[in-house]
Amino acid sequence: MKNTIAFKLVPILCVTVFVLLGFKGKPVEVSSYKCMIQMTNYSGEGAYIVISLLNPQGDYESTLYVQGDDDEWYSDIIDWWQFHGKVRTNIDAITGATISGGERTISVIQIPNDKIDTGYKIRFESAVEDQEYYRDDVAFELTSASVKSKVEGTGFIRYVRMMPQ
Repeated sequence: MKNTIAFKLVPILCVTVFVLLGFKGKPVEVSSYKCMIQMTNYSGEGAYIVISLLNPQGDYESTLYVQGDDDEWYSDIIDWWQFHGKVRTNIDAITGATISGGERTISVIQIPNDKIDTGYKIRFESAVEDQEYYRDDVAFELTSASVKSKVEGTGFIRYVRMMPQ
């Protein structure tokens, strides 16, 4: 009798576990945005820029983009570096060269749709070797309007222009 119950329960438990763990939830929808960064006319080395997604409490949620590929200088982007540390797990947003004074670059960033109009923010941090670090060079709340706008910078970045792709 006990064996019969066990033989009936084991397949039911296996199917239940498969159903609960085998299917993922609804995938997060993301939208692509062109992001143009125009730098001020400063002299010196190229700037390292990190674009981060911040939750409504102001904490780092994820890294959207990193401009600059020499990890020797990542520690100059102080707040971001403290968040990620030396390990930097799961950062796949790293791209090519830094941006020098007066130059501009256009990149494409992916923003989850459920983060727009919900209190999330984007922060652009910038740093230049042997010069300043600007924690909030450009920072703005993610809204339907701001992802189609131009935002002035306060440090090495003159402005950032966002545009849906």
